[in-house]
Amino acid sequence: MTDTPMLNEWYPVGILTQLTKAGRDTLLMGEAINVACDSLGAPVVSAEDGRTLPVRARYGHVWTSLGSPTKELFDIPEADQPGRRLVDVGVVRVKCSPLRAVENFLDIAHFPFVHTDILGAEPHTEVQRYEVQIREEVDEVWATKVKFYQPQAAKSAAGGITTDYMYRVPAPTVSILYKTCPPRPGEWDVITLFVQPMAEDLCQVWPWMALFDDQTPMTDLIHFQQMIFLQDRSILENQLPRLLPLDPGMEIPTRADMTSVAYRRWLKRHGFTYGAQLVAA
Repeated sequence: MTDTPMLNEWYPVGILTQLTKAGRDTLLMGEAINVACDSLGAPVVSAEDGRTLPVRARYGHVWTSLGSPTKELFDIPEADQPGRRLVDVGVVRVKCSPLRAVENFLDIAHFPFVHTDILGAEPHTEVQRYEVQIREEVDEVWATKVKFYQPQAAKSAAGGITTDYMYRVPAPTVSILYKTCPPRPGEWDVITLFVQPMAEDLCQVWPWMALFDDQTPMTDLIHFQQMIFLQDRSILENQLPRLLPLDPGMEIPTRADMTSVAYRRWLKRHGFTYGAQLVAA
């Protein structure tokens, strides 16, 4: 594995509440690792050659890196906001590039066709104009002023509403979605996609949420989000090329793809190429 910039990033490799002393074997960027806890319950991650890897415990997950991270794990202030329910959704293995998984999460246009009568519905298929920027001061991709009609924007929603969205990419395999909170207008629900790259064309996806919802049973919140992502999995596993193209000439974007274009440009700028296709085949 020679992609040094991505080698030095933080990646999710397990759920904190599911750690055991024996540990769980998994892959991170092609390298075998073990995710366990010590006698006090603190997470420990070790590589196949016996070296201990750096660890962070945040957002319900264990994070580690195969390299030497040059910055701390990104911040989600809402995770510490009183009254929010923090939801560990579980994990889904997907036979696709980890970068493809993030890009799909950023795609608004597929809502009516893949998540029909939930996150979108015909004839409400138009993606209205929105704004995208790479925020240089924090080195993140942001999409703002996104609006889309949704028949059921969240498990707590009663009837269709026009939903406000913001998308944020703070790391190459992380996407954070801020969306209208039906029970508490003026606040944002936070839905994230934490992606563990196992190989260039294989990943594990760990969704996590920070919601204002005092009514919906936890099991229903988890099942709703799992249902949404499982609808995406079949699309992701059939996308070609399997790796994410970074050459602007390899795919023709539309106005709805502005976030994807910015994400690919940001990846290329930083040399985040694990899971990417650099030139046309």
